[in-house]
Amino acid sequence: MPVISVQPEGWAPPKGYANGMVGEGRILCVGGQIGWTADKIFETDDFIGQMTQALRNVVAVVEAAGGGVEDIARLTWFVTDKQAYLANQRDVGAAYREVMGYHFPAMTMVVVSALVEDRALVEIEATAVLSAEAGIDV
Repeated sequence: MPVISVQPEGWAPPKGYANGMVGEGRILCVGGQIGWTADKIFETDDFIGQMTQALRNVVAVVEAAGGGVEDIARLTWFVTDKQAYLANQRDVGAAYREVMGYHFPAMTMVVVSALVEDRALVEIEATAVLSAEAGIDV
């Protein structure tokens, strides 16, 4: 069963995220993924490029555990440049949909002064709820 959105009655609808998600199954915690490739190579120093790669990395971990985008219940974003994010909202949305489609889990964004990898502009961690049959045995 994929996760589903929870919306309190009477609340204005969120745009691009969910206020809450619920699901039943095994919990997968995905550590912070940054905008480098599987070989730990940054192919760009562009915010949108790194964001797209970080999301692809999150999805790759979820898929390795037997899940899919629809199983992602939460994303926490850490960004080093709030203005780069805000100035590129249209491109952020397009890049997000390219990787995640129209699945919008609960999300939090935190602006930080730096990330451990000096070239990293964004780091995204996730929580997914996988079906009991999905993926690897524990």
